[in-house]
Amino acid sequence: MKHDGLDNSKMKYARLLVLMRRHPSAILLVVQLAGLVLYPFVESARGGPVALSTFGIMVLIITTGMVRRTPGYTWVSVCIALPAIVLLLLQGFLGMGWLLPWSAALEAVFYFYAAGSLIAYMMKDWHATTDELFAASATFTLLAWAFTYLFVVLQALQPGSFSAAVNPQAPRTWTELMFLSFALLSSTGIGDVIPLKPPARALASLEMFVGVMYLAAVVSRLIGLTLLQRRS
Repeated sequence: MKHDGLDNSKMKYARLLVLMRRHPSAILLVVQLAGLVLYPFVESARGGPVALSTFGIMVLIITTGMVRRTPGYTWVSVCIALPAIVLLLLQGFLGMGWLLPWSAALEAVFYFYAAGSLIAYMMKDWHATTDELFAASATFTLLAWAFTYLFVVLQALQPGSFSAAVNPQAPRTWTELMFLSFALLSSTGIGDVIPLKPPARALASLEMFVGVMYLAAVVSRLIGLTLLQRRS
């Protein structure tokens, strides 16, 4: 009986590995969504900077692995991710918070490049696979994260760029800026976090444009290919 239990557990583990290899985009999507849920509870905790830096490094590593499966160049993503990881380590474990704008800028560039690589992966053929459908969702979250880090950079360079209903004069947290980013990218509205200064409003307008174009050009194409495959 014990051997049967061990064999079953090994089979389940093997099946999980096969699914992870077949659908790496799903793994990236799950990790990003987990970050959305966990960040609000972690960022205000005592060990918040360490936890946030550790999670950020993990997402960078997983995303770099995902880029390897796309037409994007792995060496480019590695060259962007490595300095970002170093800065995150310095922030999380040595308390160098003044490095935040630099690490956020690198992470924004990294996530934009990863999103572009995933878009090239989805557009390279005329077949919509299951992993490409997961990639469409993962790309959306990558774009939202990228713009969030641009908001972080802008807030550091120009304090008071964003406001909210609660403590309107205080700097906005990462969670608040992420909420704003998802609201703009999905064109569902700004909510209670608003851009105040002209550069912030220009960046918000750009994100709304990117969100509309992504849904119109990439997601609609995948949906159309899926319908054609079912008909054929």
